[in-house]
Amino acid sequence: MPDKPLNGHRVLVIVTNYGVEQDELLVPIRRLKEDGADVILAALTSEPVQTLVGDRDPGEAVRPTTTLEQLDLGEHQLLLIPGGTINADQLRLEPRALEAVRAFAATGRPIAAICHGPWALVEADVLNGKTLTSYPSVRTDVCNAGAKDWVDEAVVSDSAGGYTLITSRTPKDLDDFLGAINEAMVGS
Repeated sequence: MPDKPLNGHRVLVIVTNYGVEQDELLVPIRRLKEDGADVILAALTSEPVQTLVGDRDPGEAVRPTTTLEQLDLGEHQLLLIPGGTINADQLRLEPRALEAVRAFAATGRPIAAICHGPWALVEADVLNGKTLTSYPSVRTDVCNAGAKDWVDEAVVSDSAGGYTLITSRTPKDLDDFLGAINEAMVGS
């Protein structure tokens, strides 16, 4: 098997079991695996994760690898937080999800969040001094949480504050988002 750029890297994806935006979950999982990463999908329960398309139409259901409670947070090189309004709103209320965000930030490991995913970063209080992007409606929340700046760009990578934060706005930005993730992981 030929060497792939992310061989030996482990990515943790955290979601709730309902409402994650389909492409923001499935496209990164597929592409990261194609590049050799071991991707772990952690949900609230072991029941299938029901994705949505455009926050309303049912998408694919995906079986999680594990639950948030069963995670060993030290085993992964990057944390990925997909959006979907319902998913992101519920995820930011989950103590174990916030613990994961804080653990990655505190240990200097990269965090990648797309669309509404930065809501978990707001709730975990890890945005001080960061420049980032998100779905436009999250702008005020991230600024009020101490972000240095919010910009309307396809992808933003910011290494201030001891960890790299990679953010994007919508599924339309997935190619740029995944490129920045690969770059951060290969450099780690």
